[in-house]
This record gives sequence, structure tokens and C-alpha cells, in this order.
Amino acid sequence: MKLYNTLTRQKEDFLPLEEKKVKMYVCGPTVYDFIHIGNARPYVVFDTIRRYFEYKGYDVNYVQNFTDVDDKIINRANSEGVDAIAIADRYVEEALKDAKALNVKEPTYAPRVTQEIKEIIEMIQTLIEQKNAYEVDGTVFFDTKSFKEYGKLSGKKLDELEIGSRIKLDEAKKNETDFVLWKPKKEGEIAWQSPWGEGRPGWHIECSVMAKKYLGEEIDIHAGGEDLIFPHHENEIAQSECCNHKTFAKYWLHNGFINIDNEKMSKSKGNFFTVRDIAKEVPYDVIRFFILCGHYRAPINFSREAMEASKKSLDRIKNCVNNLNHLINNTTIQNITEEEASLDVVKNIESYKNAFEDEMDNDFNTSNAITCIFEIVRLINSVANDKSSKQFLQKLLDEITSLCDVLGILYETEQQSLDIDESQIEELIAKRQEAKKNKDYKLADEIRDSLKEKGIILRDTSAGVVWSRE
Repeated sequence: MKLYNTLTRQKEDFLPLEEKKVKMYVCGPTVYDFIHIGNARPYVVFDTIRRYFEYKGYDVNYVQNFTDVDDKIINRANSEGVDAIAIADRYVEEALKDAKALNVKEPTYAPRVTQEIKEIIEMIQTLIEQKNAYEVDGTVFFDTKSFKEYGKLSGKKLDELEIGSRIKLDEAKKNETDFVLWKPKKEGEIAWQSPWGEGRPGWHIECSVMAKKYLGEEIDIHAGGEDLIFPHHENEIAQSECCNHKTFAKYWLHNGFINIDNEKMSKSKGNFFTVRDIAKEVPYDVIRFFILCGHYRAPINFSREAMEASKKSLDRIKNCVNNLNHLINNTTIQNITEEEASLDVVKNIESYKNAFEDEMDNDFNTSNAITCIFEIVRLINSVANDKSSKQFLQKLLDEITSLCDVLGILYETEQQSLDIDESQIEELIAKRQEAKKNKDYKLADEIRDSLKEKGIILRDTSAGVVWSRE
């Protein structure tokens, strides 16, 4: 398995610190509002990478944090006249709802900054003792010049950063590039007691602390959006490696941006979309599928046309699986037939399965992996019919669903499950078939229309009635 390491700017063989184990940390959202489509991409991308590791037999310790203390959270709390923790609690809960609806697996640990203050203070104290940090009037700064490798992730040089800085040097700082580890309390802000007075952590220290606490001093993979490469991830490396005197993360993975109608997403441009807003127009599973249709490192363009195309593509896969389930439930032939045994279809599916794994092994190329799934769909549609045996059909179903499970693309979204379940659908289809048999076409049409209102589309085929979600 090869993955692209931002640190070395090349694809590398994945060699875990421990055999068949992966320690993976993913930067989570700042919870002051509903998550937007840009937040959804790392959620889906790195969940899929986790799923693939598990598919390959790895034990994955997966940590994704919540930043629950931040200027934006405090500002929102003050504007609403509530406590900052209340804002954070509200939007952590909403983020978890969206993540679940996107079929994102729960992390092994989901720490929050406000629950890790003791450990944050301890790491800052260590950095001060080692002369990597210094305190001025209640503010603690990290001394970037104390870490000789500062800039190794982003490729930026300290001298160039100082010359190119547009920010006037804070007189309290030793260097323009030094950053805050602890900031003193301001009026109306949440704060904790520390050796430097009441205050709260800077942004960057939190992930260094949480990665160490839940994964150890050295981890396999650190991941997040490419906007975090500098300064956030660069600063994490400096803090962690100075504190622990070990390489922080072996591999750094970063997903690309999402553009909206070929423009960068921005509230000021009015093209800012939350996942919740998008889910009012298309199901969550379509959003997940759309994200995986592009390579995770490449930028992708969000548009209504792209979402509609994703929906149609996902429906092809879902219709194939629904057809297999329908045939399995209705066939009277149990064991595989001689004719089926002579077909090369299972062997051909195995070749596409191998191709799927090759694409995923090549830096998790979900775009090409999905193409392999479509080839399997084509093969299945060419052989599965009402004369197929249950054993043969089940084999086909197991093959396609095992790969779809890696991508997390075949699942029932919460809105769909609330409307009608599969047993109810099959029961209504049977009533419709009985009505047609009795030439009660009015009732048959009423059943079809009632299902359509619930987002269920019926297709009469030679193999029987096949249904799919709209």
C-alpha cells in the first residue's frame, strides 16, 4: 500500500509503527455552527481510508477531535447571551448527527479541548522548562527558532516567513513567527486557572496534546484539510517533537478543497453551504458518494449538476443491489446450477475486485475504485435474472456489497428509514402485483403513486418489479 506523504512530497510504502495496527489522528471541526461541505470532505475521506485499512485487516485506533473553545464559539455565545460551552455542546451534537447521516463511523476517541486542559497545561510547562516556549504577561509563546526543522511540512523557511510577514511584530514576541500556546482571559471569555493566570489554550497546542494522550508520542498518520498544513500542522510538529523528542507522525495526509460552482467557498460570496442545507435537496448518501467520486487530494467542484450526476450514478449501484435482493427473495432455485458454474462472471468480478484494491492501495484512489464497482454492476446486470439460483445471486451480492462497504456508500439514510422500510415496500409491491392480477389497475396505480411520494420508484422488468429510492 502506498500513500502520498505531504511531509516528503512523494508516495511512500505504508509501514506502520506496529504490525497490522494504525494510529490515526484527524483534525475535527470547530463547533460554532453546523458543519459545511468543506468539513464533510475530511469526515468522509478519512473515514473511508480507515474503512480500507480495516478491510485489509488492520486494527485502527482512530481519533478525531472537536475544537470546542475558540474565538468564533465565544463570539457566538456572547451574541446569543449564552455560555460558550452551551454553544459547543449544541454544535457537537449537530456535527455528530451529520457524521452519522454521512455513514461516518464513530471514532475510537472523540476528545474535546475543554476536557483536556490539565494535559495542555502540562505540555506547555514542559516546553517552557525546555526553553522552547516563554511567558510574557500571562501569554505563553512557542519560540519557533528553538526548533531547527520548523517549516519542514509546509516547505516554508523561517527567514522568508519573517521577511514576508504583513503582521506587525507583537512587542511581546521574540520572533514574528512565534505563536501562542496560552492566552490570558479577556472579559466575557471562558477561562481556566493556569500557572500564568486565568486564560485558555491557543489553537495549535490542543491537537499535539490529544494525539499524545490517545495515541502516544509517535503516530502513524495525521490527517486533515490542506488548509491546515500551515500553520496548524506545522506548529503541531514543532510542539510535539520538541516536547517528546520523537518524530510526531510518519505520514501526513491532506484532502483538497471543495469549490462551489468553480469558486472558492466563502460566506461573503454567498456560496457557503452547510451539509444540513444540502441534505434538504439530496440524501446524505449522495453527498458521501459525490465526495468519493474525486481523488481525495484533488480539488472537487460542488454544484447542483454534480450532485444530480452523483445521484444518478449511485442509483445505478443501488438498483443493481435492490434487484439482487429481489431476485434472492423470489427465486425457488437454491443451489448453483451447472450453467452458472460454467460462467466466468465470478472470476471476472474477482479481477475487478483486485483492480479495486490496486486503486485503493495506490493512495486511496476512490474515483478509480468506483469505476471498478460500476464494471461489477455491469457484469451482474448481464447475468442475474429470475432463473438464477439463490446461491449464485448471494455470491454476486456479497462481492459487490463488500466493496461498497469499504466506501460506505450503501446504507439507508435516516430520513429514508423514517419514511418506510424495506419490508413495507415489499408488502406494498406484492399488493400492487395482486391488484394488477385482479385487473384492479386503479389500486395498482394508487400504490405506485403512494410509494413515489415516499421516494420509492418502481420498475417493471422481466425479472419482476425492481424498486429504488428516488
